[in-house]
Amino acid sequence: MTDRPILYSFRRCPYAMRARMAVTVSGARVELREVVLRDKPPEMIAVSPKGTVPVLVVGDDHVVDESLDIMRWALAQNDPADWLAHADADMISANDGPFKQALDRYKYPHRYGLADGLEHREVARDHLSGLNDVLAAQPYLGGSAPAFTDIALFPFVRQFAATDPLWFDALPLPALQAWLNGLLASDLFGQIMTRYPKWTAGDEIILFP
Repeated sequence: MTDRPILYSFRRCPYAMRARMAVTVSGARVELREVVLRDKPPEMIAVSPKGTVPVLVVGDDHVVDESLDIMRWALAQNDPADWLAHADADMISANDGPFKQALDRYKYPHRYGLADGLEHREVARDHLSGLNDVLAAQPYLGGSAPAFTDIALFPFVRQFAATDPLWFDALPLPALQAWLNGLLASDLFGQIMTRYPKWTAGDEIILFP
């Protein structure tokens, strides 16, 4: 066992991505436990019955199971790039609410009884147009450097873009596309997308980052 915080994660989950990015920037060392969502470990369910990732367990009794709160926890330990000073609550709320709802219906229309997700794709595109306007005036949503808001939104914009890359790349959103491509090419994103095997009890501890 380790006395380090434990982070249950899933490599491709956008919520887990943003949590891992904040943990990495902070330099906080955690024990990483990679989860397979169709076979969630009982140890994770025991501490967070809702069964979603990411989940951070600190000590014996402190459980953080919301990704934004995990980001804040990590940056409270150390915030070398001053990310917390650039957290736009309204922009993050719009991303996690209406945009995520439209994204899910665009990407997985049959889950919602829809013939296709094109109507919701347009809703999401309108949202991204507003982000493009912000990014036309500055390199990042947080200003001159990537910060909390950028990292909170980036994995979801990535997911939207990857649903139909040719269509997305043809959109007249050059500032947003440049922002996304820059973050995709960043060392930080490459680092947090390392592949790890599924965790099971008794496995060798994986320290992250």
